[in-house]
Amino acid sequence: MRLPEWIKVDNKGLHNVKRILRHYGVESVCEQAKCPNISTCFNKPAAAFMILGKTCTRNCNFCAIKSGVPEAPDLAEPEMVAMAAKVMRLKYIVITSVTRDDLPDGGAEQFAKTVEAVKKYLPESKVEVLTPDFKGDEKNIDIVLSSRPDVFNHNLETVPSLYTKVRPVADYNRSLEVLAYVKKKNNRLLTKSGLMLGFGEKLTEVYKVLNDLRNVECDIITIGQYLRPSKTHLPVVEYIRPELFDSLRINALSMGFKYVASAPLVRSSMNAEEMYNI
Repeated sequence: MRLPEWIKVDNKGLHNVKRILRHYGVESVCEQAKCPNISTCFNKPAAAFMILGKTCTRNCNFCAIKSGVPEAPDLAEPEMVAMAAKVMRLKYIVITSVTRDDLPDGGAEQFAKTVEAVKKYLPESKVEVLTPDFKGDEKNIDIVLSSRPDVFNHNLETVPSLYTKVRPVADYNRSLEVLAYVKKKNNRLLTKSGLMLGFGEKLTEVYKVLNDLRNVECDIITIGQYLRPSKTHLPVVEYIRPELFDSLRINALSMGFKYVASAPLVRSSMNAEEMYNI
């Protein structure tokens, strides 16, 4: 399907963020996931750091990140991420990762060390973690929480009926339980999740997901259009019109979300600092 007129992707002029990332040997999910907003964010500058390598142990059918057997975690990575963030003078840092089902802790310790390193180098900055589900293991979630992030983000991505198609190794209820557990452990910690539209979901299903998220006291929701990263990934079933995204935003706010970003090119980490300052 051709991109509709309301979706314009511009990947020109990427500032010097790529140079900084390469200098410190760190990755951004912005590049690896082929985010359509990379030019906008890199020119601020802003970046979502991706830790634990470039290879995911899962194979979600929407994601551009490669799957396979990952390399061992880089012990120097937490400090390198912190140094890159300091050079970029970031006031808000997003830390995410590939899914590492091969590791006993799912990479939780690396998350915690990276958050701690960033807070050491940039004590006034805020840190958001965007984590995998850790197979629902509460001990590993606790490890991440022990580093005291300012926002805990875990994306549901799609509606339950499409999980076997979109996220075959993930589980909808398990992901909801991750967010519920985080809020139970610390009800003052902001929780966040994200949805993509255009896989063929029904509007009633989208509202059911929003209701499920409010039932676990999720504070922030991002809703964007799925864009096919390559011909080997799931095709776009429908391009959702901007008017529907606007309607979802208004209705989600009325449901009690503290912040809602809903538009075709919205992505989970885009304008994350703005979402935090609610």
